[in-house]
Amino acid sequence: MPNHTAPKLISGNANRPLGQAIAKRMSMHQGTRVNLVDARVERFNDQEVFVEIYENVRGEDMFILQPTSNPANDHLMELLIIADTLRRSSSARITAVIPYFGYARQDRRSKARTPISAKLVANIIARSGIERVLTLDLHAAQIQGFFDIPVDNLYATPIFALDIKHHFRDRTSDLMVVSPDVGGVGRARELAKRITAPLSIIDKRREKPGEVAEMHVIGDVTDKCCIIIDDICDTAGTLVKAAETLMQQGAKEVHAYITHGVMSPPAVERIQNSSMKSLVLTDSIEPTPEVRAAKNIRIVPTAPIFAQAILNISSGTSVSSLFDHAGLEPLYEGTYS
Repeated sequence: MPNHTAPKLISGNANRPLGQAIAKRMSMHQGTRVNLVDARVERFNDQEVFVEIYENVRGEDMFILQPTSNPANDHLMELLIIADTLRRSSSARITAVIPYFGYARQDRRSKARTPISAKLVANIIARSGIERVLTLDLHAAQIQGFFDIPVDNLYATPIFALDIKHHFRDRTSDLMVVSPDVGGVGRARELAKRITAPLSIIDKRREKPGEVAEMHVIGDVTDKCCIIIDDICDTAGTLVKAAETLMQQGAKEVHAYITHGVMSPPAVERIQNSSMKSLVLTDSIEPTPEVRAAKNIRIVPTAPIFAQAILNISSGTSVSSLFDHAGLEPLYEGTYS
């Protein structure tokens, strides 16, 4: 049954600027002012998390904005304790808006005697009182099946396609979409289809996690403006080496579009010193001052798509409509001028 109560948004400390931006967009859509729920999410001296909500949330349709980014464990605990606070305050429904789902890279047993941490985190979230999850670009599609509650997984590819069509509108014939590994071909193919560009793949061989032994380009990138697309940039080692490999193979320029900018040190330094002309990130993880100050890093907003998804979930209407270009473009009208 659709919930006709106006949704209320509460934010943890992981990305309050995004929470405020979503509230502002919801205000624009609804025609009435929407503010983040007045609450405090603090830590005691021993780093225990404490939450207190100053508004009545009884019977309300609550949405918790909290990416579980670095420090992942602290932000995950904030999410769980906020959910418990809302449940004990008799909220009608609790939805977790997790723009970046931490532990997503631990989605399978890579070798003997290792955990599937993404499944464990999914179990914990489902048992905390959260009844639904809204997220963006899960690292692996099967993670949706780890949850015993509904999961709406939004995609950054349509947002990137809009951005590319604006910033490369005079160079569309030179574009080449590149997948940095075989596992990301589906994502790259979808972007290539949306911007009508050819597709290339980088075959990489890892000797151990975090290091890439060698790379080979599948496809001719000579004189092409290459656009690498991926879901996560952590230390940027693989991304920078991919850009160098493409330039060595004759690419004219290399740009990258990444959904989640984890950007662990020395990522920013590597990007600034790399052969990449630009790196575009979403604000699913709050950009650090170093990221914002980097001249070749740019941020695209996710507030428009998250605000509309929250309103659609609250009213019981389709979220999948946001996957289409026609449904997404009006939300970003005015973003590019």
